[in-house]
Amino acid sequence: MKLGNAILRDRPVLLAPMEDITDPSFRSLCKEFGTDFMFTEFISSDGLIRDGAKSVKKLEIYENERPIGIQLYGHLTEAMVEAALMAEASAPDLIDINFGCPVRKIANRGAGAGMLRNIPLMIEMTTAIVKSVKTPVSVKTRLGWDEENKNIVEVAERLQDTGICALTIHGRTRAQFYKGVADWHLIGEVKNNPRMTIPIIGNGDIDSPEKAAEMFNNYGVDAIMIGRAAVGRPWLFRDVRHYLDTGNLLPEPTIREKVSWALEHLNLSLKHKEGNRAIFEMRRHLASYFKGLPHFRDMRLQLLTSVDPEIIRSLLLQISDEWGNCRVDMQAENKNQIPDITIPNLKSQI
Repeated sequence: MKLGNAILRDRPVLLAPMEDITDPSFRSLCKEFGTDFMFTEFISSDGLIRDGAKSVKKLEIYENERPIGIQLYGHLTEAMVEAALMAEASAPDLIDINFGCPVRKIANRGAGAGMLRNIPLMIEMTTAIVKSVKTPVSVKTRLGWDEENKNIVEVAERLQDTGICALTIHGRTRAQFYKGVADWHLIGEVKNNPRMTIPIIGNGDIDSPEKAAEMFNNYGVDAIMIGRAAVGRPWLFRDVRHYLDTGNLLPEPTIREKVSWALEHLNLSLKHKEGNRAIFEMRRHLASYFKGLPHFRDMRLQLLTSVDPEIIRSLLLQISDEWGNCRVDMQAENKNQIPDITIPNLKSQI
């Protein structure tokens, strides 16, 4: 499969762009675990053209991250074109337009998923960006604004006509935000539309290797994209790839392994960010790294409230010492069941 300037293997697995999550530290880990294509955090076109420090810094990409795309959002065509030209200067393999973010402060301004209420402007903006840059352009969007306006089949055709190279579809409407179950049937309808020739990437509710295989097999998408399920769980990309290639499931990582990755993640975050921001943005990952451990409330509270890197490192090492080779079945946790805790040597953990 060709995505932007990159040639990817069969059934590629992509890391979704997520604000304050897909920073260089997290991207580095996901790359280690085999994600086929990554994106930066999504970037405000207004922030870029006004030279906002945070927005400009998000343009930084590294050679070891490739292939990688830069995602932009905004509600004004002229500003989005200018921002796309700025993004192009960073030489990404792809420029992606965000027409899917449901956050109120973005959508209510007409950007992100808000563009689903103004399809003519969506098409005008996309056309202008495609014509203005030499870098391939893709789009990420949703099924529609709400249940009564699931118009993705028509919108996909019109977006393809603008010259984009690929389309990612999140299987929810803007009104759903991230609630309910993603509707992959409509994603499959777009993919199986004989008029569609560009790659279709499916996104939504992929939280296990089995689910990834199901979406490829049942809906025929060219690629899948994983977002929230990878937060604090970057090894998910390794597990998915192994299952797609072999049909076999890898065992859940041990707590000791997770601690080693959390420490690496923390060190990378401290390297790329100044002050307490590295700690604050690590918290959502730390909340998930050890999800499912019983009697973990006090330790979790300490992890998520400390601002001293040395204290956090000490807490992580304590977790490793206490739980060692235990494994927590995350799928049981995700299904609101009692987590399956495997402790190879119970006495050594007491």
